[in-house]
Amino acid sequence: DWLKSQFANLRVPWEEGHIKLKVRRRTVLQDSMDAVESIDAADLRKIFRFEFLGEPGLDAGGVAREFFSVIAQQLFNPDCGLFLYSSVNQMCMQINPNSGIANENHLRYFHMAGRILGKALMDGQITPVHLIQPLYKHLMGWPVTFKDLEQVDEEIYRNLTGLTDLEDVSMLYLDFVVTEDKLGVAETVELVPGGADKTVDNDNLPEYLDSQLQYRTMYRIKDQLAELLKGFYDVVPEPLLSVFDFQEVELLLHGLPEIDMDDWRRHTECTGDFANQRDHKVVQWFWTLVTAFEQEQKAKLLQFVTGTSGVPSQGFAFLQGNDGNIRKFTLHGDKNVKVFPRAHTCFNRIDLPIYKTKEEMSKFLNMAIQMESSGFGME
Repeated sequence: DWLKSQFANLRVPWEEGHIKLKVRRRTVLQDSMDAVESIDAADLRKIFRFEFLGEPGLDAGGVAREFFSVIAQQLFNPDCGLFLYSSVNQMCMQINPNSGIANENHLRYFHMAGRILGKALMDGQITPVHLIQPLYKHLMGWPVTFKDLEQVDEEIYRNLTGLTDLEDVSMLYLDFVVTEDKLGVAETVELVPGGADKTVDNDNLPEYLDSQLQYRTMYRIKDQLAELLKGFYDVVPEPLLSVFDFQEVELLLHGLPEIDMDDWRRHTECTGDFANQRDHKVVQWFWTLVTAFEQEQKAKLLQFVTGTSGVPSQGFAFLQGNDGNIRKFTLHGDKNVKVFPRAHTCFNRIDLPIYKTKEEMSKFLNMAIQMESSGFGME
C-alpha cells in the first residue's frame, strides 16, 4: 500500500497527458522497442493505454495485462539472445554476456527491458518471467555475495568454493585470468591489472575469489546491466525500493504465487533421515508450520529453497533443477546439521536438523528465511 501511494504521487494525471501504445502482435518486440524507446523519461509516468493493431478490444486493464505478459515472455526468451537460464533454476533468467553477438541492438533492448519492468511495477502489472536474485540486488543497489555466483554458474561456484579446502592452492598454478568462449573463439581476460603474471596463493585467495565474483556477476555484463538499470530508474526512483529486501522486490514484480499446499506436499520427496518416513515428527511439524504461514512467507520459503518464488504452471510435480530435469522439492533429514536449516537451490532441497520441538523448529526456520532475505548467510 505504501508503494502504491508513492507511485500514485508520481503518476501524471490523465487530463495532463496520456500515452496510447499500439503494437502488432506478430512484431510485438520490435514495435515495442520502437515505441517505448521513443518516449521521454518524464512521460513514462503517464497513464498508458495499449492496443494490438487489428484486434478488437478496449483497454480497461485486460489488454495491458496481456501486453506485459507477451512482451516479457519474448524479451526474456533465450532464443532472443538477451537472457539465459539461471544456472540453478530454469524458471529464472540471467543476462547473456554474449548478447551483443546475438543482437547488435542488444543495449537498446536491455534499456527497454528496464523500462518495461519499471512500468509494470508502477502500474501494478505482473510480469511472468523471474530473474536471478543478483539482478534484483542490482536493481536495489545491494552488494552481491559469493553465494550469488551459484545462480550465475553453479559449476564455477562449486570449483571456486573448493579452493578454500586446499592446503596449498598455489599447487594448482592458477593466475588472475579467466578464459571466455566467444562463439568458439577463446578470449583471455585479466581479473586485475597484470593478472596473467599474478599467481593465486593462500594469501591472495580471498582477493582472487572476490575478483571472480565481481567479474562474473558485474564486469562481464556491465554494459547490459547499466542499460537495464537506467531504463528501470527512468520509471522507478531508486530510493523507493530501499525499504524492501530483494525477495520482496521479486514478489512485487511477479506477484505472490498460487500455492496449492496439497500439491506441494504430495510432490515433495523425503531423503536422509526422513527417507521412507513421511510421517517423521519433524516432517509433520514442517508441514504444520508452513501451512500456517501467510502467502508471502510461503513464497519466501520457496525463494530460500529453490531460488525463486515461482511455481511451474503445472504444479510442484514439474519443479526443475539446474540441469532442466525434474527435481522435486525435497526435505532432507540430517542429524549433523545443527540449529539452522540449509538450502541447496540446485536441488530444490532443504536440509533440516532433527529438532526436539516444533517451537524450536519454527524459531530457526523463520530466522533462516529472514536472514536469507536480509542478505546474511548461515554457512
